[in-house]
Formats: sequence, structure tokens, C-alpha cells
Amino acid sequence: QVQLVESGGGLVQAGGSLRLSCAASGRTSSTYVMGWFRQAPGKEREFVAHITWSGSSTSYADSAKGRFTISKDNAKNTVYLQMNSLKPEDTAVYYCGARSTILTSYNYWGQGTQVTVSS
Repeated sequence: QVQLVESGGGLVQAGGSLRLSCAASGRTSSTYVMGWFRQAPGKEREFVAHITWSGSSTSYADSAKGRFTISKDNAKNTVYLQMNSLKPEDTAVYYCGARSTILTSYNYWGQGTQVTVSS
């Protein structure tokens, strides 16, 4: 089992920044991929970004490119999502997920952290 705990959400004005953190514990593995997803009210959960456990490879949704940066501190088993130039449409609950590289679906999830961007 892998436990994921997100933090860092909050209320910010448009154009502002937030940094989300996801602390991983339990049976973490170097073969895992760590991802950030978000779910706005009335919408499905959508992919934001992911990073390999080593931190050597990242991927972003088009909506995140150029504004968000995913990174990982291996010593702390923590994944970060730095979000800059935030827009009201970024308002959502942000979730951290983990999956094995041999799987296509994420099988571990955190509880989520609310991000609200005011206009």
C-alpha cells in the first residue's frame, strides 16, 4: 500500500501562485509514476502533470504547460506542483496519484486539496 497526503491548497487571486505538495509513504517504488490531477465541480477528474519516480521524465496537460511545474524531492518522497499565473478556471480539487509504470491507471490516491482562484 502507498499512502499519499496532499497539502498546499488555498485561495489565491488570479495571476498568483501556489505550490502543492504530495508526501508519499508506505510501499513506494522506484518503478512508480506520480501524477497530479484535478476535478472541478460538475466535471470529470483530469490529468494535470506526471513525473517518474526518478524525476527524469515529466509530462503536462496543455492547460498546465508553461504555467505549472512538477518536481520531486526523492529524499523526502514528496512531489510538488508549482502553479504560477493561476486562472479562475484552475479552481478545482487537486489530487495526487501514484501508479506502477506497468499500469495505465492510477491505483493510489490522496484525499485532495482545494485550490480556489478568484478573479
